[in-house]
Amino acid sequence: MLTWRGCDGDRLEQVRLLVNDQRIKAYGRVIGAATADHEAFSASYDLVTDDAGVTRRFSVHLLRESGETQISVSRDTEGNWLVQTPRGTERGSYGGAEDVELALSPFFNSLPIRRLALAQATAPVDVPVVYLYLPGGTANAETLRYQATGDGSVGVSSPLGASTLSVDEHGFVRDYQGLADRL
Repeated sequence: MLTWRGCDGDRLEQVRLLVNDQRIKAYGRVIGAATADHEAFSASYDLVTDDAGVTRRFSVHLLRESGETQISVSRDTEGNWLVQTPRGTERGSYGGAEDVELALSPFFNSLPIRRLALAQATAPVDVPVVYLYLPGGTANAETLRYQATGDGSVGVSSPLGASTLSVDEHGFVRDYQGLADRL
């Protein structure tokens, strides 16, 4: 079990992990209080990767004052994604993505960091992802840029900004500067 607290105190995330080499099963929840930027929300998620750490299936149950939403993201063996939201179903490569990213979650950055050994990378690495925005529940193809800092930390640039992540010996995010700290 890993737990993070938002740096501004308005958010928590907790995830239960089952890890077997690169294969991950994760069951978690992000809870956000209402802020000037967004309404209060709770997003419970379920994630499964394959033996190489590539995302196979990801689902989210998103609760907001404005309503309840189910989102399902799955990847077939040819690398195509099927993304089902209340707005409809989209099928595509999402820029060759092998990972999903859940906005406001430190955990999901661990997926490419572990799979690609990004804490030891000698050059910047661009990682295409299926990016799910919270609390809106929209999914887009985005690219995150990771850069090892040399001290075991990893810099990341995402659609929400740039930051530095510290990771533990297993490649899981410990602290996400400006977003959340692991308890």
